[in-house]
Amino acid sequence: MTDTPPPAPALEEHRFPCNNCGADFRFDPAGNRLVCDHCGTVEEIEGLAPPPSGITEQDYRAALSRPETLDLEETRVLNCPNCAAQIEFTPELHAAECPYCATPVVTDTGRHRHIKPQAIAPFALDEGAAHAAMTTWLGRLWFAPSGLSDYARKGRKMTGVYAPFWTYDAATRSQYTGERGTVYYTSRTVMRDGKPTTVRVQKVRWRRVSGRVARAFDDLLVLAATSLPKRFTEALPPWPLADLVPYTPELLAGFRAEGYTIALEDGMTDARAQMDAMIARDVRFDIGGDRQRIHGIQTQVSDVTFKHILLPIWVAAYKYNGKSYRFVVNGQTGKVAGERPYSVWKIAAAVLVGAIVAGAIGYLGATQG
Repeated sequence: MTDTPPPAPALEEHRFPCNNCGADFRFDPAGNRLVCDHCGTVEEIEGLAPPPSGITEQDYRAALSRPETLDLEETRVLNCPNCAAQIEFTPELHAAECPYCATPVVTDTGRHRHIKPQAIAPFALDEGAAHAAMTTWLGRLWFAPSGLSDYARKGRKMTGVYAPFWTYDAATRSQYTGERGTVYYTSRTVMRDGKPTTVRVQKVRWRRVSGRVARAFDDLLVLAATSLPKRFTEALPPWPLADLVPYTPELLAGFRAEGYTIALEDGMTDARAQMDAMIARDVRFDIGGDRQRIHGIQTQVSDVTFKHILLPIWVAAYKYNGKSYRFVVNGQTGKVAGERPYSVWKIAAAVLVGAIVAGAIGYLGATQG
């Protein structure tokens, strides 16, 4: 199944020239407005409040069976040869550095047709706030090379990227079979040091059970790209999805937007794994008792809907001693995740100090004894 059937819609460039001087506007997170850094012109953006009824969900099965009904857009992207990110670029840009891994991306412009985002969480932190959060995080790392923190403090520019996500809603009804275990104790006599001793022995009495559980899932979040390791993006939640606003291209002014590389149907596989884990937890609660065994779960999934949304991430990719290190900052909350190197010298010094302290304690214990 392809998410991008013909015909192609008009190319959207996401550039917004200033009415006063013609330079490009950028979105200002602090004021929720467009700002021209060249002449200082400010322009308000309409419709940034979340709608009272929420963002409209799309029918998942209808999207798979009738993809021509989807609202599509086409953007110009460059593909990173290292991490496979598809980053949107403006027409005049022909060479850049991948914000995710600092790899030079210089040629081969392509167009990416995709389901148009329905909602977006605007950046709440500007670059300065994101850089401060990252620097503080680096300063807390034990055994990190001092040079890396110094390198980060030099103010290397961070890149604001809107990362693609799918959200899925669904209703589930599950039948299960299993066993409920009840713990009980018996006594038996054992020999210890040549003497009979009575000890308690724990046992479990199992009884077969079956039942039904139901759950409504709302906004299961699935990253729709593979450019960033999951250990990064899974460390950034919670995301305040209640703050989502309808997709407005003006919010992309001054930022990059990554196209999704995980299709809608493939994202549902991840969402089903999340559902199955939650359903298994519900089944264990329903079985009750002291122990639970699950023999089988059959789940019916209905009323599946989805949204394609963009979430804000500040990204820094540093080359240090010939190796790339990546850091990401939640553009709404300031939460940080990333890769960290270890200083061999700091670790060796810590081990040496530990050995000296242990030796001193042992010496004092021996002399005082």
